[in-house]
Amino acid sequence: MKKIIYLVAIPAFALSVGCTNMSTTEQSTLSGAAIGAVGGAAIGGLTGGDAGVGALIGGAAGAVVGNIHGRNEEKKRSQQQRSRY
Repeated sequence: MKKIIYLVAIPAFALSVGCTNMSTTEQSTLSGAAIGAVGGAAIGGLTGGDAGVGALIGGAAGAVVGNIHGRNEEKKRSQQQRSRY
């Protein structure tokens, strides 16, 4: 149970402190990794597997998805700014 608490508390702390000077892509990558890690740990723990391994796999997958989402958002913003001028 302590593992799951740490897996939730550490990413939450990192998100609340570390996202102030980040780009949209960096924020999305970190958010995706944190959400994926929590989800992976929960699924790993509930299915009888290793919560740590689930957190690693979920975090990696979430980081990739978050990075893709962030790049798409930045691309949309730059296109909107260009269309204004």
